[in-house]
Amino acid sequence: MDQIASNYEENIRWFDEVLGAGRSCDIVYRDLYVAGRRAHFWVIDGFGGDAILERMGAFWLSLPPEAVRDLAEMQQFADRFVTFMEVNVSFDRDDIVTSVLMGKSLLLVEGLSGAALIDAKEYPSRSVGEPPDGKVLRGSHDGFIEAVVPNMALLRRRIRDPHLTMEGMKVGRRSHNDVVLCYLDDRVDQALLTELRQKLQNIDAKSLTMAQESVAEAIRPRQWYNPFPKVRYTERPDAAAACVMEGNIILMVDNSASVMILPTTFFDFTQEANDFYFPPLVGTYLRILRVTVFLISLLITPAWYLMVSSPELLPGWLDFLSSPEPAALSLLSQLLVVEFLIDVLKLASLNTPDTLANSFSMLGALILGDFAVQAGWLGPEVLVYMAFVSVAGFAQPSYELGYAFKLLRVVLLLATAAFRVWGFALGFLGILVLLATTKPLVGKGYLYPLIPFNAKALWRLLVREPISRENT
Repeated sequence: MDQIASNYEENIRWFDEVLGAGRSCDIVYRDLYVAGRRAHFWVIDGFGGDAILERMGAFWLSLPPEAVRDLAEMQQFADRFVTFMEVNVSFDRDDIVTSVLMGKSLLLVEGLSGAALIDAKEYPSRSVGEPPDGKVLRGSHDGFIEAVVPNMALLRRRIRDPHLTMEGMKVGRRSHNDVVLCYLDDRVDQALLTELRQKLQNIDAKSLTMAQESVAEAIRPRQWYNPFPKVRYTERPDAAAACVMEGNIILMVDNSASVMILPTTFFDFTQEANDFYFPPLVGTYLRILRVTVFLISLLITPAWYLMVSSPELLPGWLDFLSSPEPAALSLLSQLLVVEFLIDVLKLASLNTPDTLANSFSMLGALILGDFAVQAGWLGPEVLVYMAFVSVAGFAQPSYELGYAFKLLRVVLLLATAAFRVWGFALGFLGILVLLATTKPLVGKGYLYPLIPFNAKALWRLLVREPISRENT
């Protein structure tokens, strides 16, 4: 540990150089006289709470010399004359520099050993409005923001339990991002918590530029070929609070409005907040509908292609499925082209200004719909099936799972085109094997509670039960 020097001038020069005082325009610094002693103050412009710092500075400047005459340590000064609650004294240079870059204010006083770090920061942040994804018809309409401290307060507001623990740590060799583990210490799986804590502490990365995605990639198993999401995200405080009450762990990363829910299994993606803001029967129906539609979206285009390419396998009452209208492109090419164009439209819509969004939607529909059919490039049946697939992708809240199913649907389609019935059967079997071999970040298994089997837990995931002691 590199400790600060005992010489006041040497400390001033060292911190000025390292923090970039005079080099970086957002590093604010000034000299003060506190009770007749020289003092120096550093703060990052935009982080410091001006009103709080001004009140403390005015108080320090008014102190008479005899007030600090018998003081030799900064801790004594902080205990007597720093009225702000969040203050600590440090002797570690690296810790002090990191704290200042996090937004804390640094105070050095001549003749006092140690440095005072005052956490009077005010991060720039937006309001806690409802997130764009995960909207509900009823219930709360607040959402997490990019600052971790207000996010913790949103959970504290819902869980007023002394067992609720917010465990903070720093991750990233250079960025030192704030990461917070939120859990109930009397309900959480302690072995799982220890495993997750160790994985976070062992992250060997310079920075977490992409916040929670960087954390997930740093601790996830090395399965680059596996598209299934290993983490469930939410921007809803009510959903996160419910998961905490059931014994899960919430992982919050500063600069991200999404929190990670751990452990995550495949069946967790069947749940959505709207299920719990309706009566149990309606919530169960919505959940079953969501799962059914999503599974159909995986199989519908490969199964239809198999029906068209092998019409002899169809019963007579399904003959109409095997005779699509002819088009310039082959059926396989049509399906792949529309899969590609749908993703192009999604990417383009992300960069479309709001004022042009309606015009863009109309233009995209015309190009993909009426114009393509009239030109003879695409058949109307292809557009119908792909429209269903596109709409079904928004029937569940996880974008990651939607793209996983999309990639698997394309692979299954190609296997069906190559080997017909055997390709379809082997492709579907391969998807099941891939799902069964998926490794979660932490936890009992990706297919829990199916593997290992837990009938009660599986029933609660598939059916919306009324609220009870164990079901939130």
